[in-house]
Amino acid sequence: MKVSSESSSSTVAKRLADHAPRTWQRMLSGRRLNLLDPSPLDIEIEDIALGLARNTRWNGQTQGAHAWSVAQHSDFVVDIVRRLNPKAPADVLMAAKLHDASEYVTHDLITPLKVVVGDVFAEVEERLLQAIRLRFGLAASLSENVQALIKSADKIAAATEAVQLAGFSEQEVRSVLGFREKPLHDFKLVPVPVADAEKAFLEGFRQIEAAMILQNR
Repeated sequence: MKVSSESSSSTVAKRLADHAPRTWQRMLSGRRLNLLDPSPLDIEIEDIALGLARNTRWNGQTQGAHAWSVAQHSDFVVDIVRRLNPKAPADVLMAAKLHDASEYVTHDLITPLKVVVGDVFAEVEERLLQAIRLRFGLAASLSENVQALIKSADKIAAATEAVQLAGFSEQEVRSVLGFREKPLHDFKLVPVPVADAEKAFLEGFRQIEAAMILQNR
């Protein structure tokens, strides 16, 4: 017997509620973010920037004196989106900027661990992402075309990180990680201190935010 997606979603929601007596986290901004039922009103970009700058890609297993943060990865994905589509509008760039923003509270689980954790984690991430998008002027869900563009940029970024920072060969990018996308060779990745990653993330956000305001006039 097939289970409808609505029924499956309800089951996941019940599992979340049953296993989490306290589902909120206090943020440094003073906001109290409910992780299972996040409100856009409790989301601040400063909290996101801090969390992503302190979160590491590849479980921290990267070369260099500093970790390669989710904040730097997010900025890298925006750069790649601009390469793939030089005419990408500001709202698409904002979606790319925030594509991993839920990780400011969920952290960046590596793919093998995500597979083990399963649907519950995916549900929490999706709820957070929808609230984050609404908070910053985007639709809760992205169109298929925008999703595909950002996913392609994300994989190119991951392939480049894998080769330059995480010790994978280009062959392993295909055979182990399963990426068809090729790493970039004309972009040197340089991990920076947390404070620098946080500042750059915020500055990039403000630029895209200003462009969105102009776009929507």
